[in-house]
Amino acid sequence: MTAVPGWLLRHRVVIEPYRGDSAYGPTYGTAIEISALVSEKVRTVRDKEGREVTSTAQIIAFPDLDCPAESRITLPTGRITRALTAAHHTAPGLPVPQSTEVMCE
Repeated sequence: MTAVPGWLLRHRVVIEPYRGDSAYGPTYGTAIEISALVSEKVRTVRDKEGREVTSTAQIIAFPDLDCPAESRITLPTGRITRALTAAHHTAPGLPVPQSTEVMCE
């Protein structure tokens, strides 16, 4: 299985993976800058609890991306948002690339 080709991932985003809540609020892992394809388009999606929410940006990245819901994301425009959902797309046995799709608030 192959990953999505790197030359398609034209943007740079910074992801701080959500690690949980503490007495002082949400905690995040180390910030990493990744290559991604970003589409800032308004869509209705379901969050991790099944509620309908509005996504204002979508990110396609390599399949090994660690970006759980609630992660903090800085888009190429400088806007800081959070991950609503992350889906790992695979197709075992088919000649299509694997990727991770993140829907952002």
